[in-house]
Amino acid sequence: MKPLVESALAMLRQAKQKHGDKIVYACSMGLQGMVLIDLIAKHELGIRVVTLDTGRLPQQTYDLIDVIRKRYHIELDVRFPDAEEVQDMVRERGVNLFLESVENRKLCCAIRKIHPLDKALDGMEAWITGRRRDESVNRESMQAIEVDPVYGRIKYNPMANWSAHDVWKYIREHDLPYNSLYNAHYASIGCACCTRAITVGEDPRAGRWWWENEETLAECGLHVSSIIRSQVEGELGEGI
Repeated sequence: MKPLVESALAMLRQAKQKHGDKIVYACSMGLQGMVLIDLIAKHELGIRVVTLDTGRLPQQTYDLIDVIRKRYHIELDVRFPDAEEVQDMVRERGVNLFLESVENRKLCCAIRKIHPLDKALDGMEAWITGRRRDESVNRESMQAIEVDPVYGRIKYNPMANWSAHDVWKYIREHDLPYNSLYNAHYASIGCACCTRAITVGEDPRAGRWWWENEETLAECGLHVSSIIRSQVEGELGEGI
């Protein structure tokens, strides 16, 4: 555990030293996010933490945001989708458009997640994620430090070598807050309408967009190449 923590902390310090105020941590309020926020806050690294409020998050996520603010006394940069974009989308395709087609779901994700993140990363040289190699086949070969093919910025993955067991161990040892939906068998938490609990033996990502064909549930659109992104744009993964 100690080597993993020291390695992650060293990378965060290295990233801050190299990029100064031109780096941001984009946090989805998942489990890895709790670890990284704890490291950033406890060691006073001064790295800005951005999170996305899609307008359809579960109440438990909003509760967690408040807990984090009070515990760490840090300012979370909460980004929202453009109100006119959302209004036009709902007017044209309905409130639950994402249930009707993959195209509609990708559009909803793009407007509620991709576009706000684009704005948050504007002017940044680099960003930090909580992605782990063991989360999916698509992430097995990712590097700890890589050039982001989508945004053209350096991407730091300080928790790349961590396992799910490591993450939970750190959370319990340090008594960190986390989304209470994990206690209800949620493996991945996004919008309330697009996330569900999983059963024993199900793939961890089966709790997302379960009404779609498995072939459409590819890597998160925030982390794939610009070519693939056009196909899966907007799919926000747990380890953003």
